[in-house]
Amino acid sequence: MKITIYKLNSKVFLLLALALFSFSSCLSDLDKMPSNDITGTKQYSTVEGYKQSMVSIFSNLAYGSFLRYYWGMQEYTTDEAVSTWNDDGGNAVFHQLAWSADAPAITYVYSTMLTTITYCNNYLLESTDAKISSRGFNSSETTQIKQFKAEVRYLRAYSFWVLMDLYGNPPFPTEETLGFSAPKQIKRKDLFTFIESELKAIEPDLAPARTNEWGRPDQAADWALLARMYLNAKIYTGTEDYTDAITFSKKVIDAGYSLENNYSWLFLGDNHLNTNEFIFTINYNNSNETWNGTNFLALGAAGVPASINGLSGSWNNFRMTEQIPALFPTADTTVDKRAEFYTTGQNLKVENITVSTDGYSAYKYRNVKRDGSIIVQNNSYNNLSDIDFPVFRLAEMYLIYAESVLRGGTGGDITTALQYINKIRGRAYDNNPASTKGNITQNQLTLDFIIKERARELYWEAQRRTDLVRFNLLTTADYLWAWKGNALAGKAVDSKYNIFPIPTSDLLANPNLVQNDNY
Repeated sequence: MKITIYKLNSKVFLLLALALFSFSSCLSDLDKMPSNDITGTKQYSTVEGYKQSMVSIFSNLAYGSFLRYYWGMQEYTTDEAVSTWNDDGGNAVFHQLAWSADAPAITYVYSTMLTTITYCNNYLLESTDAKISSRGFNSSETTQIKQFKAEVRYLRAYSFWVLMDLYGNPPFPTEETLGFSAPKQIKRKDLFTFIESELKAIEPDLAPARTNEWGRPDQAADWALLARMYLNAKIYTGTEDYTDAITFSKKVIDAGYSLENNYSWLFLGDNHLNTNEFIFTINYNNSNETWNGTNFLALGAAGVPASINGLSGSWNNFRMTEQIPALFPTADTTVDKRAEFYTTGQNLKVENITVSTDGYSAYKYRNVKRDGSIIVQNNSYNNLSDIDFPVFRLAEMYLIYAESVLRGGTGGDITTALQYINKIRGRAYDNNPASTKGNITQNQLTLDFIIKERARELYWEAQRRTDLVRFNLLTTADYLWAWKGNALAGKAVDSKYNIFPIPTSDLLANPNLVQNDNY
């Protein structure tokens, strides 16, 4: 069953900001919605009320602008995207690697994550053993609420991970400090330890892998976030931990997942069918009216017509630099089926960032069904998306395992790593993970191959900046792309741009905060 999240109105957001859980959202299997004036005591008097409140936290990720701005921070800063516009939070500075602490998108993602964490903290205060006991729930109901609580802790851990990855040393609000004082700042290394301990602590209370409702985290989502964290542990803590990256990626791999045969199916409007590959998703439904869902991924790709994207004519916004198509055998799907580049009317090279025809686009995200049929619109805009965004999927776990083996982690082996990579290649070259058509040899499986394969497999999935930082390629001269550092040929930039600054607005509001080095 797919979890369907409805947009919250402005009054609800105001009440939530005041730590009063007053929600107007629901699950697809719930008929009742709490009114805006409902009290916390009444809201949390039933299991259904706890569930509704949990889902409202999900909606802050899905139906605000988080994904759109987060995607921009992860993609426009790299070789994978340039933007015609400059109104998505001032994203022109992203590709130049020249932002300041006043960039709107930097502030938006930061504040959205802190808001989500605040909602989670309030939920946790309403989910203490004492509160649950005082409300008279039986043992079965208590077990359900404890699972909801674990899922909320997961969402909080994920939000803290976003802050840790992007901003390094963010504020650290918890349920113990909620409402008492401005949160203190936490060092990146210490935040890593907190997230790690949270994810390990909640594992027993989460649903077993592949058993939860679509869009709700389970144990596999827990392991997947740990695997991603351990892969980047050296960046976050100064100490590498590829052995744990192997351990937790393998736990996901062994949980019964398998690759979809058809790569293009991963990013369609009915991709909720991808239960065998997707581990955790942010869900979208076109009956929920927001321009900030995955419709920006289908419509924003420059030049792609309505007949392909399944919505309307392109917004002619983002394209990619010539360095990305160069990673593929051809700029079409005749060899590697992941090369879903849109080239009609588009130039390969980005001579001018603001010219929408400079740079190939891609039709990776399409709001159509697997059979190509159009999805009926149920909204006043008549132009919204049903594409769920995969936060974690199996192919990434294969790539994490292989990279961690190559980097010297123990508990894995190169033979298994090669088998995993060749499954990805089999799907890419022959719509069949068991095919040998795209196979590479063990000698070809190198770290240089991995960073390129991650680009081929995961482009436009909001992972590229983190990958380039891990490989020390984002700011250095070791890898250049068009307009890196605001130079046509690309140039190295200050290493401070490996993380983002704490927004000026929060520095002024919270005396406990200190700006990141060199900003």
